[in-house]
Amino acid sequence: MGNALRFLYGHCCKPTAEEDSQSLGPHGVSAATVGVSALAHDLLHFEITSQVPEGLDKHVVSSKKAQANWYRKLLEAWRESKPPPKTPEEATRLVVQTLKRHQKADVQGLLAFYGLPLPHNVEEVSVGFPTILPDGVKYELQTLPVDAKAIADGDTITVYVSAADPRESANVPRDVQIAAAQRSKAREVRDYQKADALHQKIIDAGYRVLHIENEEILARKYRIRLRGIDAPESKMPYGQEAKDELVKLVQGKCLRVLIYEEDRYGRSVGDVYCNGKFIQEVMLKKGLAWHYTAYDKRSEFAAWEKEARAKRVGLWASSNPEKPWEWRKDRREGR
Repeated sequence: MGNALRFLYGHCCKPTAEEDSQSLGPHGVSAATVGVSALAHDLLHFEITSQVPEGLDKHVVSSKKAQANWYRKLLEAWRESKPPPKTPEEATRLVVQTLKRHQKADVQGLLAFYGLPLPHNVEEVSVGFPTILPDGVKYELQTLPVDAKAIADGDTITVYVSAADPRESANVPRDVQIAAAQRSKAREVRDYQKADALHQKIIDAGYRVLHIENEEILARKYRIRLRGIDAPESKMPYGQEAKDELVKLVQGKCLRVLIYEEDRYGRSVGDVYCNGKFIQEVMLKKGLAWHYTAYDKRSEFAAWEKEARAKRVGLWASSNPEKPWEWRKDRREGR
C-alpha cells in the first residue's frame, strides 16, 4: 500500500516550470494537482503515523477521533481500488462512496480541504469493475494503451493485448514468434525492407509489434463491440459526437474488457471498463448510444437511457431520433 501511495505522490507532486511560477495550494503543489497528490500524501502519512493532517479542523465539524476513522476507511478503500484514483473526479468518487454514511458537511469539507470537486460537479458513474465476474463471461482482456485511430465509432474499438500476457503467451503461433524475432534482427542491421515485410506477416496473422515507452511489444489484435449499446453510425446525427466521446474516454488508456461472445463479424462482444468507469454507462447517460434491447435486457441500461431521454441530452435533444439498426437496415435495402 505504502509503495503505491509513494509512487502516486512522487508522480503527481513534481510541479512543472510553469507551475513553479504559480501560487501553490496548501500542500505545496499546484491547483491542478493538489487533490489527488495531496490526498495520497496524507494517506501515506496516516499509514505511518496515524495522524490526520493539520488544518483539517477548519473545514470539518467532527472531532479528531472521527477524522482518524475517515482516514482509516479511505486508506482501506484506496488499497482496494484497482487502479487507485488518478484524477480529481475519481478521488471525489472514492471519498463520497467511502464516507457516504457520514455528515454531508464533513464530506464536503474534506473535499474542499483537498481542492477536490464537489459531488454535483462530478459526472455520476455508478458501476465500477465487478468484484465477481458476471455469469456468461468467457474471459477478461487487459489491453495495452488504446490508439485514437483504433476507435471506429461510438461502440467499436480495436485493442491490443501483450503476447506476454499469461492468457496469450501459450497461444502465439510459432510462425508469428519466428517472424517477430527475425524482424528484430532485421531492424538491428537496418534492413527495414525485410523488417516491414515480416511485420506485415505478423499483422496478417492478427498480431502487431507496438512501440510503447521505448519498448517493442508483440501484441494480439482484438476488435471489441461494446455489449448492450448501439451508437449512431458515423453518417447519422450524433455519430461523430459518439465517436469523439469514446475517444476522450479511452484514448491512451489501458482497458479491462469482459468478453461474453463473438458476433457474426468476428468481433469480441464485451463490457469495457476504464479508470473506474463503465464505458457503456457513460455513453448511455450522455445520450450518445441506444440501449440495444434486441441483444441485451439489463435493467440498468434501460434506466440509464431513460435518464438521458428525460434530460434531453445528446441524441435525445431530437424529438424522434432514428434508431441505428433501422438506419442500417434501410441502407442495406437501398432506401
